Amino acid sequence: MSQKLQPGLYAITDNRLTPPETLLDSVEAALRGGAVLVQYRDKGSSSAERLRQATDLNSLCRNAGVPLLINDDPQLAHRVGAAGVHMGQDDGAPDEARRLLGPEAIIGITCHHRLELARAAKSAGADYLAFGRFYNSGTKPGAPAAEATVLTEARTLALPITAIGGITADNAEPLILAGADLLAVVGGLFGGTPTEIETRAKQFCQLFARHHPLYTHSD
Repeated sequence: MSQKLQPGLYAITDNRLTPPETLLDSVEAALRGGAVLVQYRDKGSSSAERLRQATDLNSLCRNAGVPLLINDDPQLAHRVGAAGVHMGQDDGAPDEARRLLGPEAIIGITCHHRLELARAAKSAGADYLAFGRFYNSGTKPGAPAAEATVLTEARTLALPITAIGGITADNAEPLILAGADLLAVVGGLFGGTPTEIETRAKQFCQLFARHHPLYTHSD
């Protein structure tokens, strides 16, 4: 694992499951449950609203000692002082994001189900590689399917590996066993009361405690 990242639950927000009125309470619950990384992902709000939400989230995550990444928007990450950015294959050049955000920023790159994209992402300076979707996903229903074997094969690239796509506490175990360092979770975590979110987060953390040799988070 990179010194910038710890293995564990990677909580990703969604403007349907974490609308503005519940966003902070929902993420705070995920953090209480043990999330080690948070991504702000909002495809529907105005620029002003996204700036306000990202600013508030960054304060919350900093107080918890957990990095906040911004989805697809290095400029917003820079404006709010977030820890980094997650970029898809069509979201600009990682080296430009690195120049803007600096050498200490965390930059993750979507690699779908393809090792050649992962190799290119490593060459471009990625701090972690994201593969998926592994299960049916309500967030990205059209994303290409990935097999767990790609997680094992990607270990040779010596970067933290993230799995995403339809992951719940009930189907996550094979992905950790195959090599995932981080499980990026949206619908399998968010939605419902803060107590329910915290409980789900703890379930993911228990899986990491059982199956990931570098997992050190304690409740």
